[in-house]
Amino acid sequence: MRVELTKYRVKEGKSELVDEWVEYMHNHMDDVLMNLEGEKMFVETIFREAFNNVEYLYWYSVQDDVESDDAVSKTDLDEKHLEYWEKCIDKTFRPEDMKAEIVMIPERIKRAMNYSND
Repeated sequence: MRVELTKYRVKEGKSELVDEWVEYMHNHMDDVLMNLEGEKMFVETIFREAFNNVEYLYWYSVQDDVESDDAVSKTDLDEKHLEYWEKCIDKTFRPEDMKAEIVMIPERIKRAMNYSND
């Protein structure tokens, strides 16, 4: 199981486009959740922060270690998501991967995710 948290900087002046992106994801949540199933993504959460007049997005995820064959097929949702990504995420800022020191997931939840400790 992979547990990740990564920080990305939003391009200056793209806050309203991020609003649109977030709204798009909310409005297409059924498709988003279907994509997560195909990617063997158990949890994906996007956090937003404004600090010193700079905006950041944080991606938190809990995902199966094994990549799914379904993850390689691109959907319309994926295309739209990547389009927003290209327009909004500042590539001059090196993404910051946070280190997971402790992962606390109860056994019953691990079993529900079909996760094994092997």
